[in-house]
Amino acid sequence: QVVLVESGGGLVQAGGSLRLSCAASGRTLSTYAMGWFRQGPGKDREFVVGISWSGSSTYYADSVKGRFTISIDSRKNTVYLQMNSLKPEDTAVYYCNLLNYYYDPRPQSSWGQGTRVTVSS
Repeated sequence: QVVLVESGGGLVQAGGSLRLSCAASGRTLSTYAMGWFRQGPGKDREFVVGISWSGSSTYYADSVKGRFTISIDSRKNTVYLQMNSLKPEDTAVYYCNLLNYYYDPRPQSSWGQGTRVTVSS
């Protein structure tokens, strides 16, 4: 069983930055990719970014391209999401999860508690 623990969320003004972290533990993680999802108020959960375990391949949704950067520290089993130029529409609970491929939006584990990001205008 995989345990996913997200952290780093908070309240930030529009244009600001946050860095999220996701620590994963459990099964052999190196056979998976990792990704970040988010669920805004009244919205479905959406796939935002993905990264291969090696860190060599990434995927970004158009809505965050150029503003968000995903990275991974394989030795620490931790994936990061650097979020810059935040917009009110980025307000959501952010979750990480395992992926079969860095571009495949199908989560491969149960969800963690998520970390809430609120962007004020």
